[in-house]
Amino acid sequence: MAQYELLLPKMGESVAEATIIKWTKQPGDKIELDDTILEIATDKVDSEVPSPVAGTLVKHLYNEDDVAQVGAVIAVIEIEGEDDKVELPPAVQEEKIDTDTVVENIPGIEQLPVSDRFYSPLVKNIAAQEQISFAELDTITGTGAEGRLTKDDLLNYLSKQNNGGYTEVKAKLTPPLGPVQPQAKPISSPALSVSGGDEIIEMDRMRKLIADHMVMSVSTAPHVTSFVEADVTNLVLWREKVKGSFEKRENEKITFTPIFIEAVTKAIKDFPMINV
Repeated sequence: MAQYELLLPKMGESVAEATIIKWTKQPGDKIELDDTILEIATDKVDSEVPSPVAGTLVKHLYNEDDVAQVGAVIAVIEIEGEDDKVELPPAVQEEKIDTDTVVENIPGIEQLPVSDRFYSPLVKNIAAQEQISFAELDTITGTGAEGRLTKDDLLNYLSKQNNGGYTEVKAKLTPPLGPVQPQAKPISSPALSVSGGDEIIEMDRMRKLIADHMVMSVSTAPHVTSFVEADVTNLVLWREKVKGSFEKRENEKITFTPIFIEAVTKAIKDFPMINV
């Protein structure tokens, strides 16, 4: 019997990793061609991973909720054959391109930041938004495959940085421009009290993304609330005058809500741009 190594497929040009949501096949299960083996999730899309071969699932190499890099072996499938391992077809293997000659001819390439460490496009995008240099990225310990820096590593670093945990690293990377001012003592948040009847449930991936996007919306879009006082004395007097006859005729009490709705509707008609 031969063994086939199932790789995490590439889900997009900028997707470098994915979270394993659920294994639909367990070790020992029979697998047919194109059977769904697992469900994965990225920052852009959730997808199912089908089996390119038929056989028996031998083992999982990642657990549910683990993050795997694109191209990593995530499962082993036993198929009929004589070889110990089945290699990928030549069409699947990526052709290695020698980019040294091409890079040398690009004007101004020597001015670009250089780092021997691999960073995914998502990590680079977050670093650019947070104004983190490659030199600072090189100081962050990665938990991905071969020590790669993952999105969670960078977000944890930023979280600790905002709490004052990485002040020393910042000081080493950026020389002081003037006299160093005494740092203010960080204010510690009150401890969370948990009683015996309370249950703490960790947020799933979707709720974490929703929370991240809600926080991001605060910094990318203005949130403005405006209050204007209006004298509605005549409106109150008119309602008091007609509410009795209205209730007898319609068998319903008249409220201020339909009056406000009519006023808003008329205002939108008079000023269409307010509804854009």
